[in-house]
Amino acid sequence: MSAGNPIEIHAAFEKAFNAGDLDGVVALYEKDAILVTEANRTITGQSAIREAYRGYLALRTSMTLETVAAYESGGLALLHGRWSRKGKGPDGSEIHVSGRNSEVVRRQPDGSWLFIIDNPFTPLEAR
Repeated sequence: MSAGNPIEIHAAFEKAFNAGDLDGVVALYEKDAILVTEANRTITGQSAIREAYRGYLALRTSMTLETVAAYESGGLALLHGRWSRKGKGPDGSEIHVSGRNSEVVRRQPDGSWLFIIDNPFTPLEAR
């Protein structure tokens, strides 16, 4: 599923994540995209992003992702959102995590949009 405008990328991500579609999730990132995997730690490239999401998808939690704001200029867009994941862990315990996200997406030559920087761990307060 591709995104025809910047805001659609959140819906495409949510759909692929909830379907457990690792290829679909990774396809939403540019080849050399950056993903923040925890506070102050980043990984680069689709291979590393694939490995990071393999673990998240293995938990089979469901995600909701809401776009809060989007700002577009010259083929780039800055997105802000909020997300939550719910489900059961391998031991049967309830999982419920949530957070804020910020991303930079870029328009591709075919008109679709892909993540170039994805931070699902945006702090609530600036330092």
